[in-house]
Amino acid sequence: MADTALDTLIARIQAARADKTPLDIRGGGTKAFYGEAPAGEPLDVRALTGISSYEPSELVVTVRAGTPLAELEAALAGQGQCLPFEPPRFEPGGTVGGMVAAGLAGPARAVVGGVRDYVLGATLLNGRGELLSFGGQVMKNVAGYDVSRMLAGSMGLLGVICEVSLKVLPHAPATATIRFEMDQGQALKQLNVWGGQPLPLSASAWWDGMLVLRLAGARAAVESAQRQLGGELIEAGVAAGFWGGLRDHTDEFFAGARKAVEGGAALWRLSVPQTGGPLKLPGEQLLEWGGAQRWLCTAMPASQVREVAVAAGGHATLFRANDKSAGVLTPLKPPLDRIHRELKTAFDPDRIFNPGRLYPNL
Repeated sequence: MADTALDTLIARIQAARADKTPLDIRGGGTKAFYGEAPAGEPLDVRALTGISSYEPSELVVTVRAGTPLAELEAALAGQGQCLPFEPPRFEPGGTVGGMVAAGLAGPARAVVGGVRDYVLGATLLNGRGELLSFGGQVMKNVAGYDVSRMLAGSMGLLGVICEVSLKVLPHAPATATIRFEMDQGQALKQLNVWGGQPLPLSASAWWDGMLVLRLAGARAAVESAQRQLGGELIEAGVAAGFWGGLRDHTDEFFAGARKAVEGGAALWRLSVPQTGGPLKLPGEQLLEWGGAQRWLCTAMPASQVREVAVAAGGHATLFRANDKSAGVLTPLKPPLDRIHRELKTAFDPDRIFNPGRLYPNL
């Protein structure tokens, strides 16, 4: 990977370290809204582009971080494969590095796992301008501190992701989407019942009195589950549009939430045990991942939202808001806070990368 693009990044990092100038690591900028406000001079990584290697038979792809996510997904689709965790794209232009750094996953997350579960290896430029390599291209290379997977969701605080090796999977042979009319309490109870049965569930969503399920797997299994569950079958094209809109936050709920945010409300992402019941919170709610992820659009004070989330055994993240003074993430308790700070010091001793993007003063 010793090339002009990489050399340019190393020179910028070393100069920034010498001048103590903070750097804002950027790809396509499609997730600039997420986390605390970006700070520092832009460090564009999109010159690090291209698929380094792809072995469809081995279900592994190695790709440079500035590569457009759309380009990678098109290459995988050409071989009947995909990123099973369905990373949200929000808008065109997102990069593979941004996908890993944000660590966000789509509707299938509860069934297949998240971004970190598919990162096999990575190369990283640390705060000293050194190129480090972690992991590899097979699962058995994972040992000790799993740094490559730790990069998922790190928001660029540890360094510049240069290249990643990812596990990929084939598309499911068959899918079907069915829906049921029921209130939130009924939906949560039913999801828990179905979750304990051998059904090919790949995604779920509840909003405004409607529970929608996606089945995926072998054709015989999907057809059998469809007969067992009943419900109303959704036409394939309509279903694909629905799940795509849910993945990319372009569907009706999220479109409405964006308008509400412009008016002073906030969009929250609540992570709670999926076995819990409805949360008594004002505003619109959309449930995913069997009830483990709950989106809330409300004007309720941040402290009260977080109190309800903690009481339910989870936590709340301020996903979209004009006012982030309450903090995007729930503050870390002392042991975890210390670990985060020590990791930051180990990888970025001069704290030049994405200062405060994940937590203030980190």
